[in-house]
Amino acid sequence: MYQPPLFAESRPEELFRLMREYPLGMLVTHTTSGLEANHLPFLVDEARGAFGTLLAHVARANPIWQQVSDGDEVLAVFRGASGYISPNWYPSKQETHRHVPTWNYEVVHAHGRIHVRDDEKFVRGVVARLTRNHESSEPRPWKMSDAPEDYLAELLGDIVGIEVELTRVQGKRKLSQNREPRDFEATVRALEERGHTDLASAMKRATD
Repeated sequence: MYQPPLFAESRPEELFRLMREYPLGMLVTHTTSGLEANHLPFLVDEARGAFGTLLAHVARANPIWQQVSDGDEVLAVFRGASGYISPNWYPSKQETHRHVPTWNYEVVHAHGRIHVRDDEKFVRGVVARLTRNHESSEPRPWKMSDAPEDYLAELLGDIVGIEVELTRVQGKRKLSQNREPRDFEATVRALEERGHTDLASAMKRATD
């Protein structure tokens, strides 16, 4: 990934935060058929391994778990807040007209080695943790025990677990850090006025 120093993000706490807050990652693998991409909700276990470990599951009908070998190198891509930036939002544009449109975004590239875990205990644990994470904000969180055990066992049998032992994590946060203060602040306001509060918040966080 191209990383101009101004936009590079190397702080582990920020990289893990982005992966937690935007957990739908794109898993890129290299198979005998060529490059494949699968979109999976991941769990991030920061305590496992030198760079953390990603946990997820795929449908048993998805051939990807049979197309990779244990320890193959893979890439998981996580996209955070992003959006179009108009040059008309910059006060300085009215003076010089030397501006063009751009796109602001946050992204994490997580490189690692994949391991297939085709065992019920592992899969049940991953599903339980995913459920707790994403149901925690609900007034009455759904629990695995809410489903009949035979039905749950059938569904668990239809999925296969995977884990990615991370070996390198890169981050990039292109959030108008290269703009003069008045243009930066005007861009934040324009995004907020248009309802793009996630990107506006990401920009403000980039200046902290």
